[in-house]
Amino acid sequence: MTVDAGRRRFGAAVAAAGASGALASCAVLPSREPVYRGSAAPFTLGVASGYPRPDGAVIWTRLAPSPSAEDGGMGRAPIAVQWEVAEDDAFARIVAAGTELALPRWAHSVRVELSGLGPGRHYHYRFSSGDARSATGRLRTAPPPDALRRLRFAFGSCQQYEHGWYSAYRHMLADELDLMVFLGDYIYEGSWGRNHVRKHDAGLAVTLHDYRRRHALYRSDPDLQAAHAAMPWILTWDDHEVDNDYADDRSQSDDPPQAFLDRRADAYQAYFEHLPLPWSMAPAGPRMRIHTAIDFGALARFHVLDNRQYRSHQACPRPGRGGGNVVGAECAERLEPQRTMLGAAQERWLNDSLRGSHARWNVIAQQTLIAQAVRNRNGELRHWTDGWDGYPAARQRLLRSIREQRASNPVAIGGDVHCFFASELHEDFERRSDPPLMVEFVSTSISSNGWSANAVDSVLRENPHLRYGDSRHRGYVRVDLKPDRMQVDLRGVHDERDPASGCSTVRSFEVRSGVARLDG
Repeated sequence: MTVDAGRRRFGAAVAAAGASGALASCAVLPSREPVYRGSAAPFTLGVASGYPRPDGAVIWTRLAPSPSAEDGGMGRAPIAVQWEVAEDDAFARIVAAGTELALPRWAHSVRVELSGLGPGRHYHYRFSSGDARSATGRLRTAPPPDALRRLRFAFGSCQQYEHGWYSAYRHMLADELDLMVFLGDYIYEGSWGRNHVRKHDAGLAVTLHDYRRRHALYRSDPDLQAAHAAMPWILTWDDHEVDNDYADDRSQSDDPPQAFLDRRADAYQAYFEHLPLPWSMAPAGPRMRIHTAIDFGALARFHVLDNRQYRSHQACPRPGRGGGNVVGAECAERLEPQRTMLGAAQERWLNDSLRGSHARWNVIAQQTLIAQAVRNRNGELRHWTDGWDGYPAARQRLLRSIREQRASNPVAIGGDVHCFFASELHEDFERRSDPPLMVEFVSTSISSNGWSANAVDSVLRENPHLRYGDSRHRGYVRVDLKPDRMQVDLRGVHDERDPASGCSTVRSFEVRSGVARLDG
């Protein structure tokens, strides 16, 4: 068992961030390093794992005996944290162990990039410092590169803390999942919506302390902690991890770009500190590369995209504002061919990732609804500019790449819109007689308020490629992936305002290998 590769990746990230003094956090420590001696339990935010590989994964925790305090209750001293990985939950068969240094530079968070583990196997892990010990987490490594083993995963997004309880995660635990894919809006920077069941403990998040405190509040939820401890996660962000509807260096309030980038740097740092991301994703100021490809044997490749950091500003914003707007034919800017959702470099990366994939299924994991979703208002077609409808040339390039790269069984998954949608994606949505290029599934929100039923019905009437839509439920999507088919269950909680709510399957679909159509 080694952490050499983790050290190398972290060293590169530190150099990029100009934080050379943090390199010790990936090193095995001498015995003289201090351990935690406080009276309050420090592992209040639980444990997590992520980004599984055939030989390992990332494991994470943070020491925060007082999560809402500016320093988490830890002061300014570095703290030695021991970690253990075992084949059993009693830790009788420990296969790896070591020590990491939790630094105030990273809010006393700890991440270890494990290697040397066996492929396709379950392991248990935990952390300790002084007399304090964390909860135990469980992860499954990815299968060997040539394996075609079944994969059960869930995906979801949009967990506004005030709008509901996270009972969706409690039901995921019963699904015996191998993986959770989170598609954005892990926190909300501000308060909004109706029928709050609990409250943010502070106002709008703007500073590093604000974002750390907001992440800590969300991570205090026991159902969310249990879901992180039960399985590895892979993640991307959307807007609310920073600011509603932001696009590159433009905020919704159209703040001065440098001031907003400073805020974005703080938000990105807090995001990194609280999630089981690899050191290669460590932020460098307001920049943080999170798009990546993750393979599960020969069965699946997840192409995980970032739709926020590199996108063009939204077209035709309201006067004095940034962010999205509803526009019609008067907005010629929306149609400009150079407009991008992913940025040119990420578009090239995705082309290469698709072209180089040998997986049976290729999952395009991104934030929102790709399918055209025009709306008819008084006989005029209208478009929402913060989604892919605001970037039709970029969507055309994405769909053309799907066709040209000929990756096996492409499937898009998304979130953001707080509704379930299932659709068939055409390269030209006006030529529906042409066979679709791929199918798309969008999850409703974990807890955030949904659209009105009338809004969903209106969109379905104008867009027949949207085969199904429902905004009545909060919940998630469960996927059972096999070499010959994909079983997709849309899972809705009965009442997100009830922490003990039940959950049931709202609708199921099947996608057969080699057929880009929805059955169900």
